[in-house]
Amino acid sequence: MGARFEELDWQETPIGAISLRRRRDPALDVDVFEVKLDDEYLMSSLFTVAEEELARLGLAAVPGSELDVVVGGLGLGCTARAALEDQRVRSLLVVEGLGEVIEWHERGLLPLAPELTGDARNRFLHGDFFALAASAEGFDGGRAFDAILLDIDHSPQNVLDGGHADFYTPDGLRRMAAHLRPGGVFALWSDDPPEDGFVAVLGEVFDDVTAHVVTFDNHYTRGTSANTVYVAVTR
Repeated sequence: MGARFEELDWQETPIGAISLRRRRDPALDVDVFEVKLDDEYLMSSLFTVAEEELARLGLAAVPGSELDVVVGGLGLGCTARAALEDQRVRSLLVVEGLGEVIEWHERGLLPLAPELTGDARNRFLHGDFFALAASAEGFDGGRAFDAILLDIDHSPQNVLDGGHADFYTPDGLRRMAAHLRPGGVFALWSDDPPEDGFVAVLGEVFDDVTAHVVTFDNHYTRGTSANTVYVAVTR
């Protein structure tokens, strides 16, 4: 492969072939890291603003210090790194369903890998976020958390696996919320505009719900794009 493009890893997984690619964008003069699942683009290092805001907006709604946080979905590591920038975070547990993605970080294939693997507060867990959220034991042997930050599916209506759909119901969210401490926060990234129906579902479980629209520059369209970050707070 030429210097402008390199496939850093390609592996078959239970949900399809996942690949990590690095290419040089000549217009921006930067290296771009991209993740594909089969022929679908999952993420790009060019568009990370909303993933970072997921951590910042979510943690901004959490009072106090010595916070224990779960991140669902590792990806390029943007949400996890942004969470660790909050000095109140005592521990971070990043739950990732694909061991291959964890290996990318452990092998140092991604720019943020050294920050994540080198921070003693951070731990990767290879597991099914949705199964753990629904279980009585939760994410770490029954330990409660101050915040759960989720970025796995495209949106509550556009899931990567049909088995995830039950999570986005009142019952599914209640099971997850049982692993939050009083005053804890659930925050969710979505690629879609705010959905009134999902805000109402969150409102059945949480006391305060806000849908933040996060905009960012998109040089491909020569305009702006937007994602949504939902922040839901318990009593």
